[in-house]
Amino acid sequence: MSLPFVIIAIDGGAASGKSSTARALSERFNLLHVDTGSFYRAITAELVRRGIAPENLDALRAALAALALGTRVEGRAARMEIAGRTVDPAEIRSPAVNAAVSHFAAVPDVRAALLAYQRGQAGVARGHGFRGLVMEGRDIGSVIFPDADFRFFLHADPEERARRRALEGQQDSIAERDRLDTQRKTAPLAIPPGATAIDSTHLTLAQVVEKISVLVAVKIPPLPPAAA
Repeated sequence: MSLPFVIIAIDGGAASGKSSTARALSERFNLLHVDTGSFYRAITAELVRRGIAPENLDALRAALAALALGTRVEGRAARMEIAGRTVDPAEIRSPAVNAAVSHFAAVPDVRAALLAYQRGQAGVARGHGFRGLVMEGRDIGSVIFPDADFRFFLHADPEERARRRALEGQQDSIAERDRLDTQRKTAPLAIPPGATAIDSTHLTLAQVVEKISVLVAVKIPPLPPAAA
C-alpha cells in the first residue's frame, strides 16, 4: 500500500524555531522543506537591487509581473530561482533585506504574486519523489494550505526569540517584525483556527520535533535512522 502524500504547515514569528523544526522533520520523514520566508527575502533582495520601494506600487507591480520564478531542489530544500538564478543566502540575510522584507510582505500584490508559486511547491515535492511537504512561514496554515494534513504554530517569549536571533548573528528587530507581520491587512501572522500551538520558549529543538513527529507518524512512518 502506498503512503499518503503529507503536507505539514508550520507558522510562527521570527526565531520561533520554524526553520530548524521544519528541516529536522524533512530529514526524519523525507519531506521537501520549503522556507517561504526565504522566498519573500529573495523577492525583497531583487526589488531592493532594482531600487524599487514597497510604496511605489506601479513600479512594484511591473517588476512582479516580469519576474520569472522557478524552484531548485538542493538536497531536501527548495530554493527560489529568479530568472534562472538563486539569490545568494548572504544577500537575503543582509541588513537591507532585514529592514525591508516585512514592508514588502505587507503589500497585497506581493503576497498575491507568490500565492500560486508557494502552492505549487507541493507539485515540486511530488515530482521529486518526496513523501510530502513541510512548509514554514507566517500564513501557511491560514492561507497557503488551510487544508494541510497538519498545521502547527510555534511561538516563544520575545526575549528568548531575540536571544536566538542574536546567536544567529541577525540584527533585525523582533518586536518590529512582529508588529508589521501581525498588523498587516493581508494574511496577518496569527494562529490558524484548529492549528496546534507549541510554546518553544523552554523546549529544546529535539523536544519540539518529537512533539510534532508523534502526530505525523500516525500517517507516515519516519525513515530508518540510517536513511534519515
